Amino acid sequence: MTVLVTGGAGYIGSHMVHALVEAGESVVVIDNLSTGFSNFLPESVPLFIGDAADENLVEGVIAQHGVESIIHFAGSVVVPDSMRDPLGYYRNNTMTTRSLLNAAVKGGVKRFIFSSTAAVYGNPDQMPVPEHAPTRPMSPYGSSKLMTEIMLHDVAAAHDMDYVVLRYFNVAGADPLGRTGLATTGATHLLKIAVEAATGQRAKIDVFGTDYPTPDGSCIRDFIHVSDLAQAHRAALSYLRGGGSSATLNCGYGRGYSVLETIEAVRRVAARNFAVQYAPRRAGDIMTMVADTSRIRSALDWTPQYDDLETIAAHALAWEQKLLRDRGEEMRHAESA
Repeated sequence: MTVLVTGGAGYIGSHMVHALVEAGESVVVIDNLSTGFSNFLPESVPLFIGDAADENLVEGVIAQHGVESIIHFAGSVVVPDSMRDPLGYYRNNTMTTRSLLNAAVKGGVKRFIFSSTAAVYGNPDQMPVPEHAPTRPMSPYGSSKLMTEIMLHDVAAAHDMDYVVLRYFNVAGADPLGRTGLATTGATHLLKIAVEAATGQRAKIDVFGTDYPTPDGSCIRDFIHVSDLAQAHRAALSYLRGGGSSATLNCGYGRGYSVLETIEAVRRVAARNFAVQYAPRRAGDIMTMVADTSRIRSALDWTPQYDDLETIAAHALAWEQKLLRDRGEEMRHAESA
C-alpha cells in the first residue's frame, strides 16, 4: 500500500514525506519543483518531477507503485498573488485537482486527503470558527480551495472513494531535526519574514493593518507547527483506513496570536530587535481566524506536540540559520573552485 504525496518536495509536503517514512509507509512523490526542493526528501523516496495535473503521469505512478491513498499538497498558496492572478490560482488549485481526481478514480484510489484552508471561511461570524460556519472566501485563493472541496465531495459520492479535507490555519515552524523547512524565495509567511528580519536578511518587517478592532489593532492568527500538521495527516490516513467516513476538519490549535505578538515572540527567541513598518490593510486579509478544534480532536487520534508560539518561532529561526550556513558554505566552495 503506497501513499502518493503531490507537492511532496514543498514546505508542508516534505514534512509529510518524512513523517510517513518514519512510520514505515511506502511513499512516492510527484512535484514539479517550482517551489519544492528534491534534497529535502529522504533518499529512499521515488520522486517524479512533473505536474499533478498530468493525468498520464499520475495514472502511471498509481499503477507502477500500487498507490492506494493520495495526500494532495500541490498548489498555489499566496493570498495577495491570487488577487493579482485569479486565473492562475483556479488553474493551479482547482483545475489541477480535477485532473488529479480523474486519474485517481481511473486508478482505483480509495482514499484522498486534501490540504484546504481556513481562507474558505472569509471573515467568520463566530470565533473560534467551526467547520459548519458559512463559507465566504475573500480571495481567489480561498475560492479555488472551496471549489476543490465541493468537487471532492461530489467525486467521492459518485465513486468508491473516501476523503478528509483538512482546513489549515496558519502553518509555521520547521522540522525540529533540521531536515526540511520553508526555503522558498520571497515567502509571505509571517514567521518566515520575521526570522529573516531577525537574521539580518531583511531591513524590516511590514505589518499590514494596525486599525483592526483587535486588542493591539493587528490581525489575529491560529498558528500550527508544520510537524504537528504532518501528524494530523497521518492520523487522517489512519482514520480512513479504519473505515472512517469522509470528513472536513479544521487543523489548528484553537488559540490566536496577533501579528504584533508573533513578532515579539521572534524577537525573544532570537534575542535580537528588528525594524517594524506599519502599512495599510491588504485586500483579501482576514481580521481574526482561530479554529474550533473540537471536531478534529474527537475524530482523529492526534495530539499536538508543539503547541507553543515560542517553540514554533525557535524551530523556524533554527532552520533559517541553517539555510544561511548552507549558503555560506556554497559560496566558499564556489570561490575556491
